[in-house]
Amino acid sequence: MGTIGFYIFYGFYRIMALLPLRVLYILSDFLYLLLYYFPSYRRKIVGNNLKNSFPEKSEEELKQIEKKFYKHLADICIEVFKVGRMSKSEQMKRFTITNMDVIENLRKEKRDTIAVMGHYNNWEWLSAWPLYSDYKAVSIYKPLQNKLFDKFIYDTRTRNGMILTSMSNIIREIISDRKNNINTISAFISDQTPIKSEIKYWTTFLNQDTPVFMGTEKVASKYDMAIVFFHIQKIKRGYYNLNIELLFDHTAGLPEYLITETHVKRLEEIIIEKPEYWIWSHRRWKHKKPVQDE
Repeated sequence: MGTIGFYIFYGFYRIMALLPLRVLYILSDFLYLLLYYFPSYRRKIVGNNLKNSFPEKSEEELKQIEKKFYKHLADICIEVFKVGRMSKSEQMKRFTITNMDVIENLRKEKRDTIAVMGHYNNWEWLSAWPLYSDYKAVSIYKPLQNKLFDKFIYDTRTRNGMILTSMSNIIREIISDRKNNINTISAFISDQTPIKSEIKYWTTFLNQDTPVFMGTEKVASKYDMAIVFFHIQKIKRGYYNLNIELLFDHTAGLPEYLITETHVKRLEEIIIEKPEYWIWSHRRWKHKKPVQDE
């Protein structure tokens, strides 16, 4: 989508962002019909992903999960429009955090921390994090090719003080902060799909051979960082809670792949418990494990 497309989108966004969420959720109900029925959005991918992940479930069970997922996806689309115009007080009302003492204890110990999470529930509302903590927060993101859209996303995610950096720059960011005695918490998304040439490790995730990024493990163990898991739970429509779970206090010298397997399995447990809140439309399994690696 080029420049004209962006300005059409932005004009639509400005109008949508002015509406209260209760009105936007009426639009979400309509959007669900478009996403699920006609013209539909990646129905075949979603169906295959669910079937392969839960071979033990009946066709009816899978269909119910699929419908719930599309309803949730419609809500996420609407909520992304709204977050850029929310007041700080409304953000804190709608996105709460529990177990914050885990983070504050690490901060008192002057520890650097990695927060690992997945595309589960509303990860975009994590932009509220700096409203809760003075811990410097860094989120890894992939810059978009369209500069206008990239700036829009960047401005939305950083409006409360979140720092964005690319994966290729995260090491330099950590080194720079350490030299300046600044402790940071860096957010890594664990369910991204590596490009084929960068696949170094495979695991079993949701009943399938799955390539995973080793970035969390490599960066954490190199600098003996703590690792926490960010579990975003949906309380009700428009309300989320982030529960912080300590996975590792220290990571230097741990057995190879232990860190990776631990955070991947934790995400898997959460998805299995409430599968409708994960992004099933993502082409997570587009790469197949080579025979020689089996």
